[in-house]
Amino acid sequence: MPIAVDPQLPLFLGLMSGTSADGIDAALVQFPETGGCRFVYGHTHAWAPATRAALIALGQGADLRSLDELGQLDATVAIAFAEAANQLLALAAVDRTQVLAIGSHGQTIRHRPLADPAFTWQLGDGNRIAELTGITTVADFRRRDVAAGGHGAPLMPAFHQAMLGAADEDRAILNLGGIANLSLIGRDGGILGFDTGPANALLDSWCQRHRGQPYDADGAFAASGRFDDALLARLRAEAWFALPPPKSTGREQFHLDWVESHLGGSPISAADVQATLLELTAATVADALLTHLPQVRRLLLCGGGVRNPQLVRRLGMRLPGVILQSSAEHGLDPDYLEAMGFAWLARETLAGRAGNLPSVSGARGPRILGAIHPA
Repeated sequence: MPIAVDPQLPLFLGLMSGTSADGIDAALVQFPETGGCRFVYGHTHAWAPATRAALIALGQGADLRSLDELGQLDATVAIAFAEAANQLLALAAVDRTQVLAIGSHGQTIRHRPLADPAFTWQLGDGNRIAELTGITTVADFRRRDVAAGGHGAPLMPAFHQAMLGAADEDRAILNLGGIANLSLIGRDGGILGFDTGPANALLDSWCQRHRGQPYDADGAFAASGRFDDALLARLRAEAWFALPPPKSTGREQFHLDWVESHLGGSPISAADVQATLLELTAATVADALLTHLPQVRRLLLCGGGVRNPQLVRRLGMRLPGVILQSSAEHGLDPDYLEAMGFAWLARETLAGRAGNLPSVSGARGPRILGAIHPA
């Protein structure tokens, strides 16, 4: 049956596929004039296996054979994003004419904010998404911030501040996607945001290699082992972890070859490596949080890692005195929070408002993000 929507408010549709490339999250939302975000409907569209394999390989530094192959992959990704949007509208029984705009993140294949010149690259042509959906599409959000001297990431802290900030406490939001990233929101309105290091991308890849499963359901594989102190110390010694914000990263830095380079032939079981990778995520998140927001008392969790009770438990062990909650307890679905954020960014772009936060990305100033592709 049709989904109930407020006929007085436009709908926005957000599309997001992150570092894990485990599916395209599509979220349909409305933004009440009094503030907040009303989640209407969500759907996750699966990648074709061959496309996902190509995207993961590219994200880890592989090269394509030709420009033709790159162009075709860009079109293929856009077609998949458009299919995700169209499926969402069909499932929600919503007329596409009710949707003011789509905000599409695209699929990151390279992120080099420290290169000279710096660049970031997301596939998924917004022209094609607009053409196949018949809806105005805002895409390519990150590159304007990079052009202004920023990292182009993370982009969610502005959305987190607008939706989850509180005047009575210092609060942090942790997205446990392929990469973990934090938004640190002070009660005084100050905000900082940055990537803390690997999360699901490494856990999923190691599980796929040794269990033949796309992810570690409920953290059972990690729970079957014990983290290795020596390996954990070697992984944590990676120089990137000591860099001050602003900072961002991706599969091009944290991948299985990176893990193998630290194993050094050590006789560690696959389960113990999985447990150590999980502990690496918990440790680096806790280190970053306590360094940059030491008075934090509440940590809101979102992203696929929320479904990993072993990871959440280890985070809690390293953060005594901090209340850990799902973003769902504050009205925002943890599975679709980033997709909702890109719907919000599309709204900000159409309204002529900046979508970045220079204090987060390091850009020279506020910038209107993304390219608008009219329906």
